[in-house]
Amino acid sequence: MAEGAESTENAGSTENSEEDSARWLVIKGRRWRRTDPALPAELEAQLKSHLGRGRSSVGAGKKTGDDERVARARKRVNLAKTGLGERGPYWWERDESARLEAARAALQELDQLPE
Repeated sequence: MAEGAESTENAGSTENSEEDSARWLVIKGRRWRRTDPALPAELEAQLKSHLGRGRSSVGAGKKTGDDERVARARKRVNLAKTGLGERGPYWWERDESARLEAARAALQELDQLPE
């Protein structure tokens, strides 16, 4: 199963469906963690920009057989998804200030990566 996805079979039945839909997006029976809704729009947009560039670079690296490029791009994707709250600790289990601090730290590290 893809990293960041969970089977809906493993979903806790005690979850409030409204809370559950705010936390998870279900596609073809897999639950994908949603972006942390507490992130300011500008921060979210910057992280998603890095995410898109990373995904594009993964594809380009695979197409040309450049394993180093793929590895660098995957690092960018992972950092962006972690900053967005889509990977790492569940955002809804963390204090909002800690989540914002982690997202800003991820963005700072992303901004320092070579293109």
